[in-house]
Amino acid sequence: MPRAETIALIQRYYDAFNAGDAAGMLACLTDGIEHRVNEGAHRIGKEKFAEFCSHMGVSYREQLKDMVIFANDAGDRAAAEFTVHGEYLKTDPGLPEAKGQRYVLPAGGFFEVRDGRIARITTFYNLNDWIAQVSA
Repeated sequence: MPRAETIALIQRYYDAFNAGDAAGMLACLTDGIEHRVNEGAHRIGKEKFAEFCSHMGVSYREQLKDMVIFANDAGDRAAAEFTVHGEYLKTDPGLPEAKGQRYVLPAGGFFEVRDGRIARITTFYNLNDWIAQVSA
């Protein structure tokens, strides 16, 4: 897949995220999507990813801004850097109590692309920074 097509794929994925469009996000993924989130679970498959999206949609309201997307020349690897602007809506087990706290958090994602779809997503952010912001 050419580099420009990979960048467009990652942009579609994040545009769907910002629109709260889980179906649009899922359309960008392989059936065997591997999803890794720092400090969190490792999920495999669209069903597990859809469950994650459902949970996130209830607990958090987020918009990703200042997006910059990179891809290698082969188009099989990509990365994105962005800032998460969010609101903590419902308490997530093991985390501080949700009271509608707002947060701004630098974050990033790494991607593997196969056959025109995202095969792996690895997301990174500073959990301690997030906890400090929602605990203040």
